[in-house]
Amino acid sequence: MQRTLILKTIIVIALTLLIAVPLMMIQATIGERIRFHDEAVRSIAADSVSEQTVVGPVLVLPYSDSYEEEEIDADSKKKVVRQYSLLKRHLVYPNSLVIDGSVDTDQRYRGMHKVLIYSGRHAISGDFAIPALDAIPKTKANSRLLVGQPFVAMGISDTRGLRDVPAINWGGKSYEFQQGSKLNGFQSGINAPLDVIDLSQPSSVKFSFHLGLDGIERLSFVPIAKNNQVTLRSKWPHAQFAGRFLPSPKDRVISANGFTATWNISALSSDAQQEMSKLERGESARTDAAPAAAAAAASAATIDHFSVAFIEPVNIYTQADRAVKYGLMFVALTFAAFFLFELLKQLPIHPVQYTLVGLALALFFLLLVSLSEHISFLSAYLVASACCIVLIGFYLAFALRNWLRGLGFGVALTLLYGVLFGLLQSENNALVMGSILMFAVLAAIMVITRKVDWYALGGATTPTRVE
Repeated sequence: MQRTLILKTIIVIALTLLIAVPLMMIQATIGERIRFHDEAVRSIAADSVSEQTVVGPVLVLPYSDSYEEEEIDADSKKKVVRQYSLLKRHLVYPNSLVIDGSVDTDQRYRGMHKVLIYSGRHAISGDFAIPALDAIPKTKANSRLLVGQPFVAMGISDTRGLRDVPAINWGGKSYEFQQGSKLNGFQSGINAPLDVIDLSQPSSVKFSFHLGLDGIERLSFVPIAKNNQVTLRSKWPHAQFAGRFLPSPKDRVISANGFTATWNISALSSDAQQEMSKLERGESARTDAAPAAAAAAASAATIDHFSVAFIEPVNIYTQADRAVKYGLMFVALTFAAFFLFELLKQLPIHPVQYTLVGLALALFFLLLVSLSEHISFLSAYLVASACCIVLIGFYLAFALRNWLRGLGFGVALTLLYGVLFGLLQSENNALVMGSILMFAVLAAIMVITRKVDWYALGGATTPTRVE
């Protein structure tokens, strides 16, 4: 009998591990659906517009300088030669930048996969502190600077999202933006050529314009000014803030009616200006084998930024993937209950019956992900769990030869599915809740079996205590 008990224990453990195979197959299916969803996002981005990152505006002052040097000719005579440097550009960042944006959301589909898109309208204003000519870096102390036509540049990651042609009000004059940012590291964007600026002395210029910009899922900004204030509002209530800077709790409100958030960022807390200047000087980190343009683009992506993502409140694939990770625990707990019932009630349960119940538990997760693609996740969870509970309870009523026993296992499974749903909805507390559950199960087993004579169950003689 002792050998039979050990053999049955080994069989139950082997069956538990065997059920892990379909669970892994179901998890692979969920992973495939996640990849299909990501492909849908990329497909919509390729056909329409992608995530947006906004950089600027930045004032660009193109210039060249010339200077005189003395050279010794072949006759050992000194002569003065005028040297010319290559064309350079001096970047002037805003003194203050205020962005007030309103964002609406909509949905697009690729098959059954849903993707969020947004449409923003942003009022952008501020001022530039324009330096005098003497403040612009020179090649030599005696250099003469020749300034070309200045322009205001903005980096926009996908200009397909521009709904109209914006025009900037620059010191009371209007200038229309053109294609191309002309900024190193930001090939996509817009620029507005300006009239020649008087650089005989420092000055200040105010600017303002409206920017209508569409995108998909995420909107990012680079805090390029000395003082940045960005306010975004939307009726979409599920916002995810990310990046190097987050709005402070007092500057953000999220409710069922939407969200409002304000970022206040100074140049003292951001390296954005320094990184932009490095890109302009061509100091982006790159390997010798990497093309310069690709290296600059890679460096541009690392500039300080902050973002807001418009997310779905429940990502069905993430939820289903988290749920299936508890699948083996479900099977182990159920098989442990069968095993104890079999020992305590002396009612044999065949390995085939273990296997069928284990497969029914595994199929719950496949039902969950397939149904949630067509109905809400909560409804899919209720339907899938109800089907499995009824099926297993009905089957066990006959396997255990008593409908009350089948009903009891059905109630226990209902509690187990309820706990699992709580784990899925409380991601931050999942570990502690899971730990408490496992401790409670172990404690229950120990309490139930506290008076069991395992030697007697195995048919062996109880060892005699030696005093």
